[in-house]
Amino acid sequence: MNQFKLKALTLAIPCYFAAFGTHAEPLSLGASVIYAQSPYRGGQDRYLPIPVINYEGENFWFRSLQGGYYLWKDPQNQLSLTVLGSPQQYDPKDNDLGDMKALDKRRMTLMAGANYRHVADWGIVRTALLGDVLNNSNGLIWDLTYLYRFDFGAFSLTPGIGAMWNSANQNRYYYGVSSHESARTGIAEYHPDDSWSPYVEMNASYQISESWNASLSGRYTRFDSEIKDSPMVDKSGQFTLWTGISYSF
Repeated sequence: MNQFKLKALTLAIPCYFAAFGTHAEPLSLGASVIYAQSPYRGGQDRYLPIPVINYEGENFWFRSLQGGYYLWKDPQNQLSLTVLGSPQQYDPKDNDLGDMKALDKRRMTLMAGANYRHVADWGIVRTALLGDVLNNSNGLIWDLTYLYRFDFGAFSLTPGIGAMWNSANQNRYYYGVSSHESARTGIAEYHPDDSWSPYVEMNASYQISESWNASLSGRYTRFDSEIKDSPMVDKSGQFTLWTGISYSF
C-alpha cells in the first residue's frame, strides 16, 4: 500500500500549525514530512512528504496547502480570505476490514472562507471558518486556537490549546453511515450532529543559520462523542506530527 498518498491525511488540517505559518521572510522553500493517525477502524497510519512553500506578500500569502488574500494586515492583526485543500478522505480500498471495505468512498474537497490572527503580548489568537465549495460534504469547520510563544535565542517553543467545530453535514459525510451502507455492510446506521473536538498543540522552531530553519509541530485532538461514537471510528482521538526544514530567501 502506498504510504505517500495525499489522501492519507484525516481529521487534522496541518496548515493550521503555527510553526509553519509565521514566517516573516517573503519566500521560504523546503521539505517536510507529516505523520497522521487514521481514526477509522482498520485504517492505516500514514507518512506523507510535502514540499514547504511559504510566500508572504503585501496582499497575497501561500503556506504549503493553504493560500489567501489579505483584507486587513498590520503587525497585530491579519484577516484574509482563504482557500484550503482539505485532504480528509476515506477510501474503502485502503481498509483491512471486510465490512469497512464495503462502505462508500468519502472524497477530499476544497474549503474556502476567512482566516483571522491576532498577535499581542499575552499571546496569539488564531481562527478560521471554512466551508466545502465542491459539494462533497457541504459542511463547515471552525478552528479556534490560543498560543503563547517562548523564545530562547535561536530556539522558540509555542504551545497552544484550541477546538475544532464540525457542522452536522461535515460529520455525516466523513463519519456517518447511511441506511444503504448499513444494509450492505451490517454496520449500524449512524447520523451524527455537529461536534466540538478540543486539542492541544506544540510548535518548535530552531534557526539553524540566518537562512535555514527547522520546525516540528504536533497536535493531539480529542474527538467529540459525535465522532467517537461512529461505528466507523475506533479511537478517542488523533495525533498528527509535522516536521520540516526550510530555506528563506
